[in-house]
Amino acid sequence: MKEMILEKRKNGSETVKTGRRIRKTTGLGALYHKELTDHLKSKRFLILLILIGSTGFASLYGAISALPDASGSNYLFLSLYTASGNSIPSFMSFIALLGPIIGLALGFDAINSERAGGTLNRLVAQPIYRDSIIIGKFLAGTAVIAVIIYTMGIAVGAVGLLSTGIKPTGEEVWRILIFLTFTVIYIAFWLALSILFSVFCRHAATSALASISLWIFFAIFMSLIASIIANAAYPMQDEYGIIFNSLHNYTLKLNLNRISPYYLYSEAVSTIMDPMVRSVNIVTVDQLNGAVNGYLSLGQSVLLVWPDLTGLAALMLIAFGCSYVGFMRQEIRSN
Repeated sequence: MKEMILEKRKNGSETVKTGRRIRKTTGLGALYHKELTDHLKSKRFLILLILIGSTGFASLYGAISALPDASGSNYLFLSLYTASGNSIPSFMSFIALLGPIIGLALGFDAINSERAGGTLNRLVAQPIYRDSIIIGKFLAGTAVIAVIIYTMGIAVGAVGLLSTGIKPTGEEVWRILIFLTFTVIYIAFWLALSILFSVFCRHAATSALASISLWIFFAIFMSLIASIIANAAYPMQDEYGIIFNSLHNYTLKLNLNRISPYYLYSEAVSTIMDPMVRSVNIVTVDQLNGAVNGYLSLGQSVLLVWPDLTGLAALMLIAFGCSYVGFMRQEIRSN
């Protein structure tokens, strides 16, 4: 019979030796399943699901009422996600504006609630890697986001299919899946940002307020600030300014808006979900000469928005990286 020896190391990990095989347990799997179970059993998850579900089906109702106006499109099934009607925004617009609430609600008290409850010091005293705590919380939150977004996205498509009888093509299915994947990455950025504030703010109310403030700033005020800066740098108050400054004004405004994750996401998904979009930058009259009007293929649409996806993923990793470094450098004391 093989001997099993359990050794505890200084860094809190466990090493299990079984014969010649060595297996290290970091505790990440246990923490991930524990956090995921807590999220799925919480009232917070139910409230978020009801919120996104109600807004999603309301937008579907508006899209169905607007389908006759889009009857000439070759991608009619995509209109269930992009069309708005009866003063109801589209599903895509709802997700862009309200999706961050999911990430903020799941992460604003991820660390400081454990610290305030006195459970964080007991958690780090267990034989697990310390970084498994914050990684497990982020992965569990991202998994919950994926469950909500993919569930609602598929449910909207299924109800739309049963209501209208419009069958999606293979390309439309792929575009919807890419749209939902973009959405998960977008909301995961807000999750990482809320965890960052949870690490550096001692109180959950403070981290929630800081996260919501950034969400409102990027969603509402960033475009206003970009317009003010662009108009100050390249004024367009007279005919001379309109002729010579319009291109520079638009370019500067576009680049400033792309600092915002809200704008990056909106630009990316509108291009993926509308094959008629052929460029995400300004198009001059010379560039339009000789251009053939038509739909872009899925591959060409993905190439257009690849920088936006890369930017969103980079912002998410930077936010989580800052929270990871901050958590690992903090001193945790028992109360």
